[in-house]
Amino acid sequence: MSEKHSEIAELLGPTVESLGLELLGIEYLPAPGGATLRLYIDVPAGEESRTVTIEDCEAVSREVSAQLDVADPIPGNYTLEVSSPGLDRPLFTAAQFARFAGEQAKVALKLPQEGRRRLQGQILRVEAGTVVFELDGAEFPVAADNIDKARLVPDWAALGLAPNKYAPANKGKPAPKPGNGTTPKHPSNKPAAGKPHAE
Repeated sequence: MSEKHSEIAELLGPTVESLGLELLGIEYLPAPGGATLRLYIDVPAGEESRTVTIEDCEAVSREVSAQLDVADPIPGNYTLEVSSPGLDRPLFTAAQFARFAGEQAKVALKLPQEGRRRLQGQILRVEAGTVVFELDGAEFPVAADNIDKARLVPDWAALGLAPNKYAPANKGKPAPKPGNGTTPKHPSNKPAAGKPHAE
């Protein structure tokens, strides 16, 4: 996580927590004409029986937007998006990797490692700031601070969400991809709450 990401996360974390939710992490995506600031929120650990709702996203968007207007940590216009993590949830911290040990993850590295900038493998464990993956039957340790982006890779078939390629309705059509819970971009700094994913 960059210094700017850490600054914004530290600024907004307590606000999200005050609403009974957890700030998993943020994405800041600069672009010509206006950046996107995307917040991923979830219910706190131990409360998995409830899920993030659109009302939760809207409440966080309102409170965070007011806080950002005062603190003004981002120059220029930007779009604020608030989303639940979804099944292909992003992973931001070593603790989040540890929580999902045994799951498959897709990872982009900041610096190449053994000729790789991208990898996909099973999360084995986290130890001393290093995330250990299984790649091609061997362990592949990666320093947590060398991970640029990471997401879980859901087993869509096991979840019963894989498209049936033999169904006549799908003939000649691309396989549908589950939504990622975000809203269309807006060329302003008006907050836009994302629809929560199905958990």
